[in-house]
Amino acid sequence: VQLQASGGGLVQAGGSLRLSCAASGRTFSSYAMGWFRQAPGKEREFVAAIRSGGFTYYADSVKGRFTISRDNAKNTVYLQMNSLKTEDTAVYYCAAGLRVILSMIRNPSTYDYWGQGTQVTVSS
Repeated sequence: VQLQASGGGLVQAGGSLRLSCAASGRTFSSYAMGWFRQAPGKEREFVAAIRSGGFTYYADSVKGRFTISRDNAKNTVYLQMNSLKTEDTAVYYCAAGLRVILSMIRNPSTYDYWGQGTQVTVSS
């Protein structure tokens, strides 16, 4: 599985962006998909995930502002980011995992494939 993330950019605080992650392969619908982010000098952190059945999970810091969704017909997962804050500034990565158990869904080590990352910068 190859993942290609896009949609990052520069936005003012309070603005919105939508990230996309296009996946190759015919078994996309079977994968749990996650978004993670990494700010300079910090560890990679969980943002959101969506399982093959459509159940979604969010970090507390983005709950109510971000929405993850998937379109299995297009092999694409999205991250709609609203009410952006300066602390959302990071490189955002999408990830895919075939055997992601619920207790590990926030752990980056449980994902098998990663995209190249897309920069999101939120200015004040």
